[in-house]
Formats: sequence, C-alpha cells, structure tokens
Amino acid sequence: MSRRRDPFGAPDEPTRRREARERSVELLYEAEMKSCDVADVLADQVTELDPFTVGLVTGIATQRDELSARLGELLNEGWTVNRLGTCDRIILLQGLLELERGAAPVAVVINEAIELAHRWGATDRSPALINGVLAAAVETR
Repeated sequence: MSRRRDPFGAPDEPTRRREARERSVELLYEAEMKSCDVADVLADQVTELDPFTVGLVTGIATQRDELSARLGELLNEGWTVNRLGTCDRIILLQGLLELERGAAPVAVVINEAIELAHRWGATDRSPALINGVLAAAVETR
C-alpha cells in the first residue's frame, strides 16, 4: 500500500519545517507512550511524512543515548533527564540534534523549540527551560 501525500502540506519552506518539527515531537511522543520502536510508528503512518520529520525522528532514535548524555550535562544540579516532562525532554533532544547538525541557524532552532514548548510543554515554565538549556548548549559547544 503506498502512502498518500499530505494534501494540506505547508506552502513554504519555513512553515514546512515548523510543521515537520511539530510532527516529529508527536511521533516521538507516540513511540514513548506506546513503548514501541519509532520505526514501527513511522511505518504505521497513512500519509507520506516530510523527509525533515523522518530525519529528526530517526536521528533522535539513533543518537538518543548521546543526546541524552549531553542533555544531562546541561541540566542544573539536582535535575536529571528522566525528571523532565516527556514533551520537554523530546523538544530538548530535538533541539540538541538540530544544533549538532547545524542545518538551521541557532536562533531558528531555539525559537522553534520555544514555540513547541509553548504548545506542548509540561508546564508554563517549559519555554524558559527549553530556552535556557539550548542557550547553554550553544555556549558550551
């Protein structure tokens, strides 16, 4: 069975990437909540996924240990990666991956992560947390 293209796809590149980032968070959250492999979640999609979405999801899945270790180094004393809310953790991992890849300007990566935190964050303080951690990641790389 072939997948259909999304008839409601974004008209321009920045919007397409924003939607791809959001979809990536949704897919990673789904995999975590179902305790299943992200490859299974990707395979179950009925519409064709944006290649940027697939790249983010698979990148986080394959580099989760390294990204989580990096995230743990950036958190304040007393905080652990497991203590973070699920969506906050996923957004931070995605931001770290994007910063590592360097395919988008730093300001864009951080701003997009903050916007995701406004929408999906665990608390009303999630955007500030995301901003602080990703800014620290930029300073220490």
